[in-house]
Amino acid sequence: MARALLRPVWRSLPLWALATGAVLGLLLAGASRTVSGPPDPWLCLNLLRASALAFALGLAFLLDDPARHTTATVPVRRPVRTGLRLVLVVPFMALCWTAALFLVPAEGRPPMGGITLEAAALMVLALAWALVAVRHSEAGEPGIAISAGLLGVFFGAALLLPERWVLFVGPSDPHWDDAHRRWAGVLVVASLVGARSLAEPLRRRRTAVLAHR
Repeated sequence: MARALLRPVWRSLPLWALATGAVLGLLLAGASRTVSGPPDPWLCLNLLRASALAFALGLAFLLDDPARHTTATVPVRRPVRTGLRLVLVVPFMALCWTAALFLVPAEGRPPMGGITLEAAALMVLALAWALVAVRHSEAGEPGIAISAGLLGVFFGAALLLPERWVLFVGPSDPHWDDAHRRWAGVLVVASLVGARSLAEPLRRRRTAVLAHR
């Protein structure tokens, strides 16, 4: 049944948003090669962070579905349909991120493990936010609101966090490892919240219970 759903799920994907995020992310990473002279490690680091944000903004639209309330009556449960969306898109985004890393000159590239952890945390946060929005609201296309919120969280974290909670530091900063432990915490919490929100939307479950009674 899941195989039979692949084509209709693919057609329902917000390809324009995903493609825009992917192209913008790759362009930002590639911009590091347009600067004359030796690569600037700080510039390369921040271009990769901007690239990760662009990918995350594209993923914020993954669960947008104008026909959401129509498809709620199909026999396949929403977690299966959502899982198929993830299976179709997450490998593509992982490939885009790998390409972004190698678009940055090796001389200016930050430690790949640390910056990849940041990117993974941002992308999983966007997905978890979308899953929560679908489960707890009736919005068919929450992507715009989620992307705006994600931008606010990103720049708020960059500008407003106190020094002991700072997330955005350079590889030479003594707090690099501490910051990435915090990024790992963001990734774990977002993953748990997203997994918890894969269940059927709350209102649909309540409606089903009332109908059964």
